[in-house]
Amino acid sequence: MIDNNSYLTPRQIVEELDKYIIGQHEAKRNVAIALRNRWRRMNAGQDMQKEIVPNNILMIGATGVGKTEIARRLAKVADAPFTKVEASKFTEVGYVGRDVESMVRDLVEQSVNMVKARKKEDVKAKAAQIVEDIILDALIPPLKKNSPSGIFTGEVPSPSSSDDDHELNERTREKFREKIKSGELDERKIEINVSSSSNPGVGVIGGGMDEVSMMNIQEMISGMMPKKSKKRKVAIGEARQLLLEEEAAKLIDMDEVKEEAIRKAENTGIIFIDEIDKIASGSRKNGGGGPDVSREGVQRDLLPIVEGSSVNTKYGVIQTDHILFVAAGAFHISKPSDLIPELQGRFPIRVELNSLTKDDFFQILKAPKNALTKQYQAMLNAEGVELSFLEDALEKIAEIAFHVNTEVENIGARRLHTVMSHLLNEIMFDVPEKIGPNAKILITKEIVSERLSGLVKNQDLSQYIL
Repeated sequence: MIDNNSYLTPRQIVEELDKYIIGQHEAKRNVAIALRNRWRRMNAGQDMQKEIVPNNILMIGATGVGKTEIARRLAKVADAPFTKVEASKFTEVGYVGRDVESMVRDLVEQSVNMVKARKKEDVKAKAAQIVEDIILDALIPPLKKNSPSGIFTGEVPSPSSSDDDHELNERTREKFREKIKSGELDERKIEINVSSSSNPGVGVIGGGMDEVSMMNIQEMISGMMPKKSKKRKVAIGEARQLLLEEEAAKLIDMDEVKEEAIRKAENTGIIFIDEIDKIASGSRKNGGGGPDVSREGVQRDLLPIVEGSSVNTKYGVIQTDHILFVAAGAFHISKPSDLIPELQGRFPIRVELNSLTKDDFFQILKAPKNALTKQYQAMLNAEGVELSFLEDALEKIAEIAFHVNTEVENIGARRLHTVMSHLLNEIMFDVPEKIGPNAKILITKEIVSERLSGLVKNQDLSQYIL
């Protein structure tokens, strides 16, 4: 059973997506339902859990309208492993490029990294204590109580001058421990041992070898090689970071990490397949190049993975039955029905995303937590400069971005990056020499018109094309 509190309701998921993505309500509702259905499946009766398959989603819409962002944000909301792949990459070299199963291996790799990071966080306090002891030993080595003969007996020795030395040493160590904790000694240099990874590159002469076999051979040879360590003289602040990572890794059980990561990828993984329209057979019409046999070959190789199959990875075998697949494409030349029928059937939920309007551009500049305006404000704030925008300035920027998309090529919200860059480049260059700290910059409609409108009026739009 999965804890209900760890999974948001569909309405809560949409609210989270609304913080970053403007519009596209139908797409958000569908991905929210698909995500909640995972919790429903894992809390259903044991006999039905294996029978309930995810409703994979096909997003249809022009570039830059938010398809990738919806999938990526969904994965963050769910704390789920996520990987994105372009379907067209499998046709690029006459369909002898990467094996389509590599997307599943990438997902498992992402899952392992997520589980490992969480487990390292769990042992961080313990690892920090070990690191503190290592640094302290490097600064003030502890004294051993020895018998007069110089041989350690393990018995409590009689009081002597060595006891006084030992007590003094302990008091000194405690004083230095406090200084280490407070960061007072972060700039002092010490000599530490750090492990150096020896991962030899392995080449195979003769017949080809699949990706998994190659990874397994490399890992096996790497495991057989003796672990090397080297001495480095670094500042205590840097030593703390180097050693913390190393000691935390020693405290976690990698077998446990692998098992949990496989389960996480199987039950919560999301694979986003972009440009799926490029492998539809009809896309070769009207100028789309490439043989149909190659495109259909990619589709037929994708089919078993999306349907549910076993894939070998270096961490173990993963079942893809309950991975959520989100596919996306513009479908300007081809259409979803150009995909092979079996693959079409594996994406039962189809969502058409709307093209962005002028008002959408305005909202994108203003509302999201990661809005471009807020990003520029944060960057200039780092220089001590305050940047602000008037409402009518944002409206003008939105109008120009929308106009350029209409006149040249519609690349959606990505156009805003180019427009904002051209608007603010001069300011970004002048800070901090000409525009110093504590300066306040207000972007008005007049400034926007002065820097951008002339170019649009003359149809000189070349510099806006990404």
